[in-house]
Amino acid sequence: MHSSTYNPPWFLRNGVSMTVGAALWGKNNWETSLNLPEPSYQEQIFTGAQGVPIFGLVAIPENARGTIVGTYGIIGDLEEEWFLKILGRKAYAQGYAVVLFDWRAHGKTAELSPTLTSDGLYEGEDFVRIAAAALSMGCPPKFWFTGFSLGGQLALWGIKAAVDSTKDPEINIKSSDIGGGAVICPSLDSNPSLKYLTSYPVGRFLEQRIAKALKKLAWKIHDTHPGSLNPFSIERANSIWGFDNELVIEKLGFPSVEAYYQASSALHLLPNLTKPTLIIYAADDPFFAPAIIPELQAASAQNPAIDLMLTKHGGHVGYLSSNQCQHECGDSDPWWAWNRVLDWME
Repeated sequence: MHSSTYNPPWFLRNGVSMTVGAALWGKNNWETSLNLPEPSYQEQIFTGAQGVPIFGLVAIPENARGTIVGTYGIIGDLEEEWFLKILGRKAYAQGYAVVLFDWRAHGKTAELSPTLTSDGLYEGEDFVRIAAAALSMGCPPKFWFTGFSLGGQLALWGIKAAVDSTKDPEINIKSSDIGGGAVICPSLDSNPSLKYLTSYPVGRFLEQRIAKALKKLAWKIHDTHPGSLNPFSIERANSIWGFDNELVIEKLGFPSVEAYYQASSALHLLPNLTKPTLIIYAADDPFFAPAIIPELQAASAQNPAIDLMLTKHGGHVGYLSSNQCQHECGDSDPWWAWNRVLDWME
C-alpha cells in the first residue's frame, strides 16, 4: 500500500462534513482556486461497445506527453461536473491530451441513445474504444483511464478491458498503448454499500437525492427517445436499487439487482488487473460500507499492479487539503486527490 500524507482542514475531519463541504465550496470556488484556463475542447461523438454513441470533449496540447480519458460519477454531465473539469485543466496544463465523456445515459450521450447504464460491464470497453478513436485523432499514448465514485468503478473495468478488448481486431489500439489508470473513491461493491448508505439518516438523505436525480435522468431519456422506457417503471423507481430493478436489470439479462451488482462489482476485478492502477480511498467515506476496506487492502497487497492510497480522512470525493498539507505536498491548490493522480502518472 502506497502512503502519502493527507490532512484536511480541522473542520472537515469527518467524512460527511468533508463530502458535503467540499461539494458546496467546490461548486462555487473551484475556478478561482485553480487559476488555470479551460482547454480548447473539440466536441466528438465516439462509438462505444454495442455501437452506442458517446459524447465527449477532446483537447490536445502541443507536444502532448500522453492522454487522460475520464468520466464522472453516478449522476451529472460534462457541463456541470466541475470536479472533472478540474482534472481537465490541471492535466492539460501539465501537457496531457484530455478526453472527457458523458457515459451511458448521461448528458449529451443520453440525447444520442436511450441505452442505460451497466455499471462497467460495457463501459469498460467504452473506455478502450474511446481511447482508440482518440488515438486516431492525434491523442498520443500512453492512455490513462480515470474516474471517481461510480465513474471510478467504470474506469477499473476500463483498465481490465485494456487487456481484454484490445485483442479485438476491430479496436485499433494496442494494449501497450494503454498505461493504466487512477481512480478516486471508486464504488467497489454496491450490495453492501447500498445497505450501509440506507442504514443511517444522513445516508438515506444522500441516497434519496441521488435517486431523484436518476429519476430525472430517466424521464429525460423517456422524453428524448419516445417508447424507450416504460413510464410506470420510472414512476416506481424511487431509490438507486429501484432504478436498477425497474429499468436496468431486465435489459441486461439479470434475475435480480443483487446479481447485477455482484457481476459488476469492481472489488472482484482487482486481483485480475495487470496494468498499473492507483486507487485513492478514504476510510471515512460515508457512501461505502467500511467492511469493504479490509478486502480492498488484501486485494491491493496481493496485486503488485495496484498502488492503494488509503487515507484516514477525505470523505467521498472530497479531499480538500489544509494549507499545511498543501505546503508539505508542494501543491498550489487544495485539490489533493487530483494532484496525487497526476504525480503518480509521472
